[in-house]
Order: sequence, then C-alpha cells, then structure tokens
Amino acid sequence: MGDMAEVSQKKRIWGWWFFDWASQPYHTLLVTFVFGPFFAAVAAQHFLGQGLAEEAAKAQAQTIWSIGMTVTGLLIGFGAPFLGALADISGRKMPWIMVFSMMYLIGAWGLWYMDPAGSNLWWMLISFGFGFIGAEFALIFVNAQLPSMGSKEEVGAISGSGFAFGYLGGVIALFIMLLLFVEQGNGKTLIGLDPILGLDAEAKEGTRAVGPVTAIWFAVFMVPYFLWVHDNHATGQRGSMGRAVRMVINLVAGLRHRASLTSYLVSSMLYRDALNGLYAFGGVYASLVLDWSITNIGIFGIIAAISAALFSWLGGKADKRHGPKPVIIVAILVLTLVCITVVSMSREQFFGVALSEGSSLPDAVFFGCGVLIGGFGGILQSASRSLMVRHTDLAKATESFGLYGLSGRATAFLAPALIGIATTITGSARLGITPVIGLFVLGLILLKWVEAEGDQT
Repeated sequence: MGDMAEVSQKKRIWGWWFFDWASQPYHTLLVTFVFGPFFAAVAAQHFLGQGLAEEAAKAQAQTIWSIGMTVTGLLIGFGAPFLGALADISGRKMPWIMVFSMMYLIGAWGLWYMDPAGSNLWWMLISFGFGFIGAEFALIFVNAQLPSMGSKEEVGAISGSGFAFGYLGGVIALFIMLLLFVEQGNGKTLIGLDPILGLDAEAKEGTRAVGPVTAIWFAVFMVPYFLWVHDNHATGQRGSMGRAVRMVINLVAGLRHRASLTSYLVSSMLYRDALNGLYAFGGVYASLVLDWSITNIGIFGIIAAISAALFSWLGGKADKRHGPKPVIIVAILVLTLVCITVVSMSREQFFGVALSEGSSLPDAVFFGCGVLIGGFGGILQSASRSLMVRHTDLAKATESFGLYGLSGRATAFLAPALIGIATTITGSARLGITPVIGLFVLGLILLKWVEAEGDQT
C-alpha cells in the first residue's frame, strides 16, 4: 500500500479527472469540431474535382468518414474485453495506459500532414484512427479505475465532475484553436489575426495544427494523472492471451444468469451508439445541410461543450440523489426529441412549414439543439458509467469495463453504417440522421429490465 498512502484519495480523484481534461480534445477538436468538418470539406472538394456533382461529392465525403469511424469502432470494440482481462490478470493498468497514450500522440500529430488538396485522404483517416484507438483503449482502463475512487453512492458525482472537467478542457482547447490557429475564408482567425507561429493560411496550416496542438495538450496534462493515480495492486501474475480469452468467454457465458447486466449492456450499446452517431455527424450535418463555416461550427461547439460541462456536473448531483437510472431515462427522452427536430428541419422548412428566404430560424434551432445534445449527451455518458459500477465486481473491473467498452463499440459501426445507408437511399444528408431516433427508442425500452441499484448488492 506504500505509494498509495502518500497520495491522498482527493489527489487521486483529481489525477483521475485530469485524464478527461487531457484526452477530451481528441473528441472536441478532432472528431467533432475542427478536423472532422475540415476532412469532410477537403474530401468533398476532392471528389468535386474528380467530376462528381455537388450533392454526390458531399455524400461521398460523408461515406468515407463513416467507413473510417466504422473500422476503428470495430477494432476498439473487439479488442477491449481481451485487453481488459489481460490487465486484470496482472493487476497493472499503467503500462497499458502508457502504450495507448503514445498511440494517441502519434495519431494526433500525424494530422498535421493533411494535404488541403485531398491527395492523402486515406493516410489521414488511418492516422486519425490510430490515435482514436489509443484514446478509446486508454479510456477503458481509466474507467475501470472509477469503482476504486469512492463508494457506490459517490461514484455518480465523481463521474459527473470528471466529465464536466473534461468538457471544460475541451472548450478551452477549442477556444485556443479558433482564436489563434484556424483560418477562416479570409485567411484570418476568429479574432482577425494571422494564424500564430507564422503558420501559412494558404496551405491551411492553422487548421492542420489541430493535430500537434491536441498531441501537446495531451502530453502536458497527463502528467498529474501519471503522478497521482497509481496501480492498486499488481498480482505478480503474467497475463497470457489464452487466459484472457478464457476469462472473457466465462464472463460472457455468465451473462445469462445476470439479466439486469445483460439488458443494460444491450440497452447502453444502442443508446450510446445513437449518441456517438449524433456527435460524429453533428458537425458534418451543420457543414453539409446548413452550410455553416468551420468557425460557426466551432462557436456552436463551444456552446455545446460549456453546456455539457455544466449539465454533467448537475447530472452527477442528480445521480447521487436519485441514482443513475432515472437520470439516463430523462437524457434519452430529451435527445430523442432533439433528433426528431434536427431531421425535420432544413434551410427551407421547419416541420414541413416553408421558411422565408434567408430565415435564421434553422440556425437558432440548431444552436438550441447543440446545447441539449452537449448537455444531455454528457449526462448520459456520465450516468451510464456510474450504473456500470453498480454491476461491477472490483476484482474484475477492467474486464467488466472492457465488456462495457465492447458494448459501446461492438455495434459502433451501426449508427454510422445506418446513417450511411439512409443517406444513400434518401440522397440527403439531413434524412440520413433518422436511424439515430430508432436506436434511442430501442435503448430506452430495454432499460425496463435493468435493476436501478445494479446486481452487486
């Protein structure tokens, strides 16, 4: 217990929160608000240049982005439980977290080399995916440390505050990017500066710097995590892949005796999928359907992330008072209504009512939707992590959270794939979002069989 006593539990919790702060920019800057839309815009231009019509070029751009997200999602999902089991056998998480942190750094940094003319689209997807796999695997190991952070009643609030702190980090990183780096159409940043450090606006170096900035941010802010969060107990056993596979098979076989956990894993698989679909395509939707600029999307992102920070913290408080299950139900209902609104709106009409030329109503409504997606998305993720703790045996925490990671990812291709299919069938990036509504509703129905207090009494 030697090192553990030297680091107070409070410091340990802060160190654990710092992982969220350090890693959030991969999601905020790369997936959602800067690199994703930039990639979509470059890809659409590239396909236009190859002679595709405008709508077809945009649809093609959305398609290759969804192929990238699908493949990485599958790799993450199916690797997660086995890695978790390996870590549980040895009792050591830190060496794994180190390796995944290196993947994060390399993948993010590689995005600097994106050619604005679109000659290396596939290489950039691979680099992005490599870093994303690192970020997601590290998160599974970090989530598995949650049960050791406090009692069953405390973990909801700890989880919520962690998300809130992470979103705050994401917002600050996004501010720095928009104010100092990302060039708008006129070659200046949001506050009218040239991109800093002498970056060339013509070559889009300000926007491409999002890769190195994300990597450096992560490297700096992981320091408190590595200083204050230590592995609890090494078991001294060597993990073998064969043994890890057997553990996972036993855990999965045991699910048939655990109705609450099984319903929960399937339910959260569907609604977390829907949420990831919403995140992955929100920025892309704003860019393709509402014709927003990257800067507009960025401001939208800041508002969504600030509301996510505030709501996650409040959601953590509600979780502590009412338990995670009611909190999850409310969040899903709100997000379903948001999806219905987004799908029923375009530049020209709102729920079938024609809008006057140049109406700003779609922009205002989508901003409101952004606040709700950010806010209730944060609450949903935080409360889900907390409900999983109530179904987790401490000795097998990483393996259980690996299973939770698998259920969050095994069908991670589902939302992007369904969005891709719906986009192709309807020929519209707006109607392409409809499958998300169905996933939320199915997830909600399955919650009926989940014990609010979990099955670890």
